[in-house]
Amino acid sequence: MRNFIFVFVCLFLMSCSKSNYSKYAPIYESEVINEVPDYSNLSYWAAHPDKKDPSDSIPKNVKSNQITSKDVDVFFVYPTSYLDRTMPYGLNAPLKESKMNIYTDYTAILYQASVFNEVGKIYSPRYRQANILAYYPVTSTDTIKAIAAFDLAYSDVKSAFEYYLANNNNGRPIIIASHSQGSTHAIRLLKEFFDNKPLNKQLVAAYVVGMALDPSMYTNLKACTTPEQTGCICAWRTFMEGYIEPFIEKEKFKSIVTNPLSWTNGDTIVDRKLNEGSLLYNFNKLIPNVAGAINHEGILWTPKPHFFGNFVIKTKNYHIADYNLYYASVRKNAALRVNKFIQNQKTNSTH
Repeated sequence: MRNFIFVFVCLFLMSCSKSNYSKYAPIYESEVINEVPDYSNLSYWAAHPDKKDPSDSIPKNVKSNQITSKDVDVFFVYPTSYLDRTMPYGLNAPLKESKMNIYTDYTAILYQASVFNEVGKIYSPRYRQANILAYYPVTSTDTIKAIAAFDLAYSDVKSAFEYYLANNNNGRPIIIASHSQGSTHAIRLLKEFFDNKPLNKQLVAAYVVGMALDPSMYTNLKACTTPEQTGCICAWRTFMEGYIEPFIEKEKFKSIVTNPLSWTNGDTIVDRKLNEGSLLYNFNKLIPNVAGAINHEGILWTPKPHFFGNFVIKTKNYHIADYNLYYASVRKNAALRVNKFIQNQKTNSTH
């Protein structure tokens, strides 16, 4: 765990510096936020098209994928930022915790949600997320409490999505995107709102990243098998080549795994030289040729990421960098699927 946090803080800059906190704290602390979310109020959204937020940011050397208009909505569910194992607020984080909200916005919203800002309007609700320890219950009582914590967190995500559908969507195509705990909730959201439901017709694709995803849980939602396929699910969990976490060996199913360089789900191997850009030390710059991608038995492998300073990496679990390592490729693929979806809509409307 120590190596994981080291990479989290020092290597990929997915943390909020003290200077960031000092800079933004007065703004965040001035927001009036209650214990129960009100999604008609922009303060309850980490990202929203009606406010300026970090999801609007673009690395300076990012390549345009030629999307002429943002005809799509992106509903992004961010990962756990309630990492304090002393659990000062219990198993669920409060909505008004300025330091945590700044941390969320200048890590996950900046480095992950922004990947979709060329293709769509980004909506990312604040929610009463479960503490990281909810994933590691020790006793049966802990398990019951953890389930309740995740249920409360999901109830907020669901409420936000329902508000978005009723007030913002207006029949527009939708991308569901998420990471880690966000994917825990996105998996449920897809089942409840899209799988074998009329709303599935509006689904461009789902990028459900960082969690195991059992393909048998859905009736008609399937894994994406080609780069242009729409109405399907992309998912991957990234580890060093040759490494399998012990918990993966205990899983009772083989998770959906999509290669984020080839965008296929077979036994695919793609060299890092075909990776156009990763986000490492600095959000403003994409670094090419950092990481390859190998589909392997429900997970994604990559040879050790190739960049100056990579000798400090000790962990073999690259969970925190699932999006970072393939930032340019995800951005490009989202544009490809959106273009295909819109093209299909136009074709269907003429028949």
